[in-house]
Amino acid sequence: MSTSDAHRAIEAVWRIEAARLIAGLTRIVRDVGMAEELAQDALVVALEKWPESGIPDNPGAWLMATAKHRALDHFRRNKLLERKHEELGRELKSQQESALANFDISEQGEIEDDLLRLVFISCHPILSTEARVALTLRLLGGLTTVEIARAFLTPEPTIAQRIVRAKRILSEARVPFEVPAANERAARLSSVIEVIYLIFNEGYSATSGNDWMRPELCGEALRLGRILAELTPNEAEVHALVALMEIQASRFGARTTPTGEPILLLEQNRALWDQLLIRRGLAALDRALQAGAAGSYVLQAAIAACHARAHTAEETNWPQIADLYAQLAALTPSPIVQLNRAVAVAMASGPAAGLELVASLAAEPSLKNYHLLPAVRGDFLSKLGRFEEAREEFARAATLTKNARERELLLDRARKASSGTV
Repeated sequence: MSTSDAHRAIEAVWRIEAARLIAGLTRIVRDVGMAEELAQDALVVALEKWPESGIPDNPGAWLMATAKHRALDHFRRNKLLERKHEELGRELKSQQESALANFDISEQGEIEDDLLRLVFISCHPILSTEARVALTLRLLGGLTTVEIARAFLTPEPTIAQRIVRAKRILSEARVPFEVPAANERAARLSSVIEVIYLIFNEGYSATSGNDWMRPELCGEALRLGRILAELTPNEAEVHALVALMEIQASRFGARTTPTGEPILLLEQNRALWDQLLIRRGLAALDRALQAGAAGSYVLQAAIAACHARAHTAEETNWPQIADLYAQLAALTPSPIVQLNRAVAVAMASGPAAGLELVASLAAEPSLKNYHLLPAVRGDFLSKLGRFEEAREEFARAATLTKNARERELLLDRARKASSGTV
C-alpha cells in the first residue's frame, strides 16, 4: 500500500472510530481534553506505522490499545492518579499482544454508554452554543479545526479557541462523564438536539459565503442524529429530529441548478427528491409518534412530511401545514415560527391573509435584521400585484443576507418585480 493510500485509509478509519475512541478514553481518564490528546497521539502512531505494516484487522482496537498505553505512560510520568495507574496496569497486563487482533472495541453496552456520555458532555449547557457546535463536530464528527472553520466560514484561530476554552470549562467545572439523571435528562437532551439541528441548518441554508448549501455539514448532522437515535431509542424528539433531517436532505438534488443557483421549494423538480431518504424520514416520524406526545420536532417533521407526500407543489396540503404551524407556535412561541405560519396561511387562504399576519411581526426586535421577513413580504406583495412595494422589500432583503447566492436570488426577484413579472 502506498503512503498516500494508507493515509486516505487512516483518515476514513479515524472518521469512523474517533468518537468511540475518545468516548472510551474519557471514561478511563475522566477528562475529555486529555482523552482527545491521547486519541490524537494514537493517530500519529498509526500514521507512522500503518503505511509500512498495513491497516490492522481491527483498527479501532489497535488505536484504543495504543492510546491506553499512552495514558499509562502519562500517569507514570506525572505520578498522578495512582488508582488509575493500577487499573490501567491490570487491564494492560491482561491483554496479550497476540489477542490484540481479537480485541473487541464495539461491545455494544459499554461503547454505546460511552458514546452517549460523550454526546451529553459535548453539548453541555454550561458551554455557549458556538462552543457546543464546535466541540461536537470535533469530538463526535471527527472534523479537524480547519474543516470546522471552513464549514462555518470562521477564522481557524477562533474555532481553535472555542474548542480549547470549551474543554477547559468542562475540566474546571468537573463535569462528570455520565448520562444525566432522569430529572435532568430532558433539558440536557434538548441541548443535544438543538446543537445537531443547528449544524444541519447551517449546511442546509448557509448563513454566509458563496454557496447556498454545505452538504458536508448536513451529512455530519444526519450521522450524529442517527447515532443518537440508536442510543436513545425511546426518545420521540430524537426520532423526530432524524425524520426532519432525512426529509429535508431528500431535496438536495433539486435545491440548486447545476451551477449552484438556489431553486425555491415550490419550483423544485420533485422527481429529483431522494425517495429513500423520504421513506427513512417517514419511518422515523412514525417511530417518534409511537414513542410519545408531539413535541416541537415532531411537529416540524410532520410539516416536512406534508411536503414530502405531495408529488407536486399544487398537491401540498397547506391548510394542514398552517394548522401544524399554529400548534408549533402555541408550543414554542417564536417570531420565526409565526413567519413560517404566515407563509402557510398565505398559501392556504391567499396572500392578503399572510400579509396581515406578517404586519404584526414588523415591530418584532428579533426580526429587525432577518432577511426573510422582507423577502416574505415581497412575495405576498408581488402576488397582490403591488410590484413597486414588492421590489423594495426584495431589495431590502438582499442587503440583509450574508449569503452571496441568496443575495443574487433576491436581487433577481427585485428586478422581476420592477417589470411586473414575478
